[in-house]
Amino acid sequence: MTRLLRLAALLLLAIPTASMAAPPAPAPVEGRDYELIEDGRPFQPTPGKVEVAEVFGYTCPHCAHFEPVLAPWVRTLPAQARFVAIPADFQDSWVPYARAYFAAQALGVAQRSHAAMYAALHDERSLPTMDATPEEIATFYQRYGIAPARFAAAYKAPAVDAQMKRAREFVIRSRIDGTPSLVVAGKYRVTASNRDAQLRTARWLVDREIAAAAKRR
Repeated sequence: MTRLLRLAALLLLAIPTASMAAPPAPAPVEGRDYELIEDGRPFQPTPGKVEVAEVFGYTCPHCAHFEPVLAPWVRTLPAQARFVAIPADFQDSWVPYARAYFAAQALGVAQRSHAAMYAALHDERSLPTMDATPEEIATFYQRYGIAPARFAAAYKAPAVDAQMKRAREFVIRSRIDGTPSLVVAGKYRVTASNRDAQLRTARWLVDREIAAAAKRR
Protein backbone atom coordinates (compact mmCIF):
# COMPACT_ATOMS: atom_id res chain seq x y z
CA MET A 1 0.00 0.00 0.00
CA THR A 2 2.84 2.37 0.89
CA ARG A 3 4.44 1.79 -2.50
CA LEU A 4 1.18 2.63 -4.26
CA LEU A 5 0.85 5.86 -2.28
CA ARG A 6 4.40 6.84 -3.18
CA LEU A 7 3.76 6.14 -6.85
CA ALA A 8 0.58 8.21 -6.78
CA ALA A 9 2.43 11.09 -5.13
CA LEU A 10 5.15 10.97 -7.81
CA LEU A 11 2.55 11.03 -10.55
CA LEU A 12 0.84 14.03 -8.99
CA LEU A 13 4.17 15.86 -8.79
CA ALA A 14 4.84 15.14 -12.46
CA ILE A 15 1.56 16.65 -13.67
CA PRO A 16 2.44 20.33 -12.95
CA THR A 17 5.91 19.81 -14.41
CA ALA A 18 4.46 18.56 -17.69
CA SER A 19 1.90 21.35 -17.83
CA MET A 20 4.69 23.91 -17.34
CA ALA A 21 6.71 22.66 -20.35
CA ALA A 22 7.97 25.51 -22.52
CA PRO A 23 5.91 26.21 -25.65
CA PRO A 24 7.60 25.54 -28.99
CA ALA A 25 9.76 28.37 -30.30
CA PRO A 26 8.06 30.58 -32.91
CA ALA A 27 8.98 30.10 -36.54
CA PRO A 28 11.91 32.21 -37.75
CA VAL A 29 11.01 35.48 -39.43
CA GLU A 30 12.45 36.64 -42.74
CA GLY A 31 14.22 39.97 -42.32
CA ARG A 32 15.06 39.24 -38.71
CA ASP A 33 16.30 35.65 -38.43
CA TYR A 34 17.28 35.13 -42.05
CA GLU A 35 17.48 37.02 -45.33
CA LEU A 36 16.81 35.87 -48.86
CA ILE A 37 19.92 36.06 -51.07
CA GLU A 38 19.07 37.43 -54.47
CA ASP A 39 20.41 35.12 -57.19
CA GLY A 40 21.97 32.94 -54.49
CA ARG A 41 23.19 29.42 -55.18
CA PRO A 42 25.02 26.71 -53.24
CA PHE A 43 28.80 26.52 -53.08
CA GLN A 44 28.86 22.84 -54.08
CA PRO A 45 25.44 21.89 -55.47
CA THR A 46 24.62 18.23 -54.84
CA PRO A 47 21.48 16.67 -56.32
CA GLY A 48 18.95 15.76 -53.63
CA LYS A 49 20.83 17.58 -50.87
CA VAL A 50 20.19 20.85 -49.08
CA GLU A 51 23.51 22.57 -48.52
CA VAL A 52 24.32 24.12 -45.17
CA ALA A 53 27.43 26.26 -45.57
CA GLU A 54 29.47 27.84 -42.81
CA VAL A 55 31.73 30.72 -43.82
CA PHE A 56 34.53 30.76 -41.25
CA GLY A 57 38.04 31.94 -40.53
CA TYR A 58 40.52 29.95 -38.45
CA THR A 59 41.93 33.09 -36.84
CA CYS A 60 38.44 34.35 -35.93
CA PRO A 61 37.80 33.86 -32.18
CA HIS A 62 34.03 33.83 -32.72
CA CYS A 63 34.44 30.90 -35.12
CA ALA A 64 36.60 29.09 -32.57
CA HIS A 65 33.86 29.49 -29.95
CA PHE A 66 31.16 28.44 -32.42
CA GLU A 67 32.88 25.24 -33.56
CA PRO A 68 32.18 23.13 -30.40
CA VAL A 69 28.49 24.01 -30.73
CA LEU A 70 28.31 23.66 -34.50
CA ALA A 71 30.05 20.28 -34.84
CA PRO A 72 27.52 18.25 -32.81
CA TRP A 73 24.65 20.12 -34.47
CA VAL A 74 25.94 19.15 -37.92
CA ARG A 75 25.76 15.49 -36.91
CA THR A 76 22.02 15.88 -36.28
CA LEU A 77 21.25 17.08 -39.82
CA PRO A 78 18.99 14.80 -41.86
CA ALA A 79 20.34 12.63 -44.64
CA GLN A 80 18.95 15.05 -47.23
CA ALA A 81 21.27 17.81 -45.98
CA ARG A 82 24.96 18.32 -46.64
CA PHE A 83 27.33 20.51 -44.63
CA VAL A 84 30.23 22.37 -46.19
CA ALA A 85 32.81 24.67 -44.55
CA ILE A 86 34.06 27.62 -46.59
CA PRO A 87 37.09 29.63 -45.41
CA ALA A 88 36.92 33.38 -45.91
CA ASP A 89 39.85 35.63 -46.75
CA PHE A 90 38.59 38.99 -45.51
CA GLN A 91 42.09 40.06 -44.48
CA ASP A 92 45.56 39.22 -45.75
CA SER A 93 46.29 37.39 -42.50
CA TRP A 94 43.38 35.04 -43.20
CA VAL A 95 44.64 33.94 -46.60
CA PRO A 96 47.31 31.42 -45.44
CA TYR A 97 44.81 29.56 -43.28
CA ALA A 98 42.12 29.61 -45.95
CA ARG A 99 44.60 28.06 -48.37
CA ALA A 100 45.66 25.61 -45.66
CA TYR A 101 42.07 24.41 -45.26
CA PHE A 102 41.70 23.70 -48.97
CA ALA A 103 45.13 22.05 -49.03
CA ALA A 104 44.12 19.85 -46.10
CA GLN A 105 40.91 19.01 -47.92
CA ALA A 106 42.89 17.90 -50.97
CA LEU A 107 45.13 15.82 -48.71
CA GLY A 108 42.14 14.18 -46.99
CA VAL A 109 42.78 15.53 -43.48
CA ALA A 110 40.58 18.65 -43.32
CA GLN A 111 37.79 17.07 -41.31
CA ARG A 112 40.11 15.37 -38.81
CA SER A 113 42.23 18.47 -38.27
CA HIS A 114 39.52 21.16 -38.28
CA ALA A 115 38.85 21.49 -34.54
CA ALA A 116 42.53 20.98 -33.72
CA MET A 117 43.50 23.93 -35.93
CA TYR A 118 41.28 26.20 -33.85
CA ALA A 119 42.88 24.81 -30.70
CA ALA A 120 46.39 25.35 -32.06
CA LEU A 121 45.63 28.98 -32.83
CA HIS A 122 43.46 30.02 -29.89
CA ASP A 123 44.29 27.66 -27.02
CA GLU A 124 47.79 26.27 -27.53
CA ARG A 125 48.95 29.34 -29.46
CA SER A 126 51.40 27.12 -31.27
CA LEU A 127 50.68 28.84 -34.59
CA PRO A 128 50.83 32.56 -35.40
CA THR A 129 47.56 34.34 -36.15
CA MET A 130 49.34 36.98 -38.24
CA ASP A 131 51.63 36.56 -41.23
CA ALA A 132 51.78 32.75 -41.01
CA THR A 133 54.01 31.12 -43.59
CA PRO A 134 53.24 27.81 -45.34
CA GLU A 135 56.27 26.33 -43.58
CA GLU A 136 54.88 27.24 -40.15
CA ILE A 137 51.46 25.85 -40.96
CA ALA A 138 53.03 22.68 -42.36
CA THR A 139 54.34 21.80 -38.89
CA PHE A 140 50.73 21.50 -37.70
CA TYR A 141 49.75 19.05 -40.44
CA GLN A 142 52.71 16.82 -39.63
CA ARG A 143 50.51 15.57 -36.75
CA TYR A 144 48.34 13.98 -39.44
CA GLY A 145 51.16 12.30 -41.30
CA ILE A 146 51.55 14.99 -43.95
CA ALA A 147 55.19 15.70 -44.76
CA PRO A 148 56.03 19.42 -45.08
CA ALA A 149 56.99 19.11 -48.75
CA ARG A 150 53.71 17.37 -49.53
CA PHE A 151 51.74 20.05 -47.70
CA ALA A 152 53.64 22.83 -49.48
CA ALA A 153 52.84 21.28 -52.87
CA ALA A 154 49.13 21.06 -52.05
CA TYR A 155 49.13 24.59 -50.58
CA LYS A 156 50.59 26.09 -53.76
CA ALA A 157 48.59 23.93 -56.19
CA PRO A 158 46.39 25.51 -58.90
CA ALA A 159 43.47 23.54 -57.48
CA VAL A 160 43.71 25.57 -54.26
CA ASP A 161 43.84 28.78 -56.31
CA ALA A 162 40.58 27.71 -57.95
CA GLN A 163 38.95 26.86 -54.61
CA MET A 164 39.98 30.20 -53.15
CA LYS A 165 38.40 31.98 -56.12
CA ARG A 166 35.16 30.00 -55.77
CA ALA A 167 35.03 30.69 -52.03
CA ARG A 168 35.57 34.41 -52.57
CA GLU A 169 32.82 34.51 -55.19
CA PHE A 170 30.44 32.67 -52.84
CA VAL A 171 31.14 35.09 -49.99
CA ILE A 172 30.55 38.11 -52.23
CA ARG A 173 27.44 36.62 -53.86
CA SER A 174 25.98 35.69 -50.46
CA ARG A 175 26.80 39.15 -49.07
CA ILE A 176 28.72 37.74 -46.13
CA ASP A 177 30.44 40.44 -44.10
CA GLY A 178 31.44 38.54 -40.97
CA THR A 179 32.18 35.13 -39.53
CA PRO A 180 30.88 32.69 -38.57
CA SER A 181 27.99 32.90 -41.05
CA LEU A 182 25.54 30.21 -42.11
CA VAL A 183 23.95 29.98 -45.55
CA VAL A 184 21.23 27.43 -46.30
CA ALA A 185 20.61 26.09 -49.81
CA GLY A 186 22.64 29.00 -51.18
CA LYS A 187 19.45 31.06 -50.82
CA TYR A 188 19.19 32.06 -47.17
CA ARG A 189 21.70 33.94 -45.05
CA VAL A 190 21.05 33.28 -41.37
CA THR A 191 21.00 36.53 -39.40
CA ALA A 192 19.57 35.41 -36.04
CA SER A 193 21.02 37.20 -33.02
CA ASN A 194 22.71 34.34 -31.11
CA ARG A 195 24.20 30.91 -31.71
CA ASP A 196 21.18 28.91 -30.56
CA ALA A 197 18.84 31.01 -32.70
CA GLN A 198 21.21 30.70 -35.67
CA LEU A 199 21.22 26.92 -35.50
CA ARG A 200 17.48 26.73 -34.86
CA THR A 201 16.83 28.99 -37.87
CA ALA A 202 19.21 27.02 -40.09
CA ARG A 203 17.51 23.73 -39.20
CA TRP A 204 14.07 25.24 -39.81
CA LEU A 205 15.19 26.38 -43.27
CA VAL A 206 16.69 22.96 -44.01
CA ASP A 207 13.47 21.22 -43.06
CA ARG A 208 11.43 23.66 -45.12
CA GLU A 209 13.62 23.07 -48.19
CA ILE A 210 13.37 19.29 -47.78
CA ALA A 211 9.58 19.50 -47.46
CA ALA A 212 9.34 21.71 -50.54
CA ALA A 213 11.48 19.28 -52.55
CA ALA A 214 9.27 16.38 -51.47
CA LYS A 215 6.16 18.21 -52.71
CA ARG A 216 7.75 18.78 -56.10
CA ARG A 217 8.39 15.07 -56.59
